[in-house]
Amino acid sequence: MTHRDIDVEERHIERKSDSSLVASTFIKYAAYIIIFFGALYFLVRYVFPKF
Repeated sequence: MTHRDIDVEERHIERKSDSSLVASTFIKYAAYIIIFFGALYFLVRYVFPKF
């Protein structure tokens, strides 16, 4: 009869639902989207009519 020592590693996963972190992430991506659509509007309004 063989006896094996099995080390069980416990992992505790903490879910961080910090509202300030969520808000700052939302603001960051909202800024990316606004900049993207602003650049797209600039291209359509001023660059493409010249062609």
